[in-house]
Amino acid sequence: MSETRSVETTGADIETAIEQGLKDLGVSRESVIVEILEEPSRGLLGIGARQARIRLTTAAPARDSVPAAPAAQAASPVPPRPAAPEQPAPRAERPRTVQSEDNGDDGDEAAPISVHMTPVSEDELDDDARVGMATLQELLEKMEVEATVAVYRAEAEHGEQAPWVLQIQGDDLGTLIGRRGETLTALQYITRLIASRELQRRTNIVIDVEGYKARREEMLRRLAQRMAQQAMELGRTVALEPMPPYERRIVHLELRGNPDVTTQSVGEGDHRKVTIVPNKRR
Repeated sequence: MSETRSVETTGADIETAIEQGLKDLGVSRESVIVEILEEPSRGLLGIGARQARIRLTTAAPARDSVPAAPAAQAASPVPPRPAAPEQPAPRAERPRTVQSEDNGDDGDEAAPISVHMTPVSEDELDDDARVGMATLQELLEKMEVEATVAVYRAEAEHGEQAPWVLQIQGDDLGTLIGRRGETLTALQYITRLIASRELQRRTNIVIDVEGYKARREEMLRRLAQRMAQQAMELGRTVALEPMPPYERRIVHLELRGNPDVTTQSVGEGDHRKVTIVPNKRR
């Protein structure tokens, strides 16, 4: 009778870990006993994620060499993976390649915020600010991020309602911003989604980290004016780098009142960008 063998493996999910273990042992699925040591976790925004960890043990053969039982009887049943929470289906983007202004249809963003924000006291907060702040603080705790949240009221412009700005403050918060603000965008989406479900309506809040969005907005406004001047001097269209919907909208709004240029959004998906067209070409 051969001795039993055991191996521990990890994987993105339980099945992947089992397949790796079978490969390491060089045996088939029906000849092992599966022990799940640790369930996989995707974490929150990729922070705190962990892989599945399992142990495979070869089953000792019977003395009379009875053929192996079917896999469903020989192997320990693997508990089903919990169903992922249902996500809202993405809205199909209208088939368009040119748009004079991004109105937020393809992004989940409130009005642009300004570097000149007004701090408010707790007594001045409405339901949007209170629920949004509580939601964000709970998310930060689950992510094991040590930070505080301050609430500001952004300046209203172009007839739009001013959003509440939940400013995350602390040390070494770069991981909350991510590459080109992608992690911050995801954090804002989750916060607004949870808060909106609790309030049963859309919440008017914006999440920022140590003034990152406000500084980025100010830079985009200066860039828009500089590129508009260049388009007029050269007498030809000037294209900016691809930007997310929120940033494209800042450029459109900044140049809306300029009679010498027109802005358009061209391209699709991640390659969508703003072009600045002079109204009088040379």
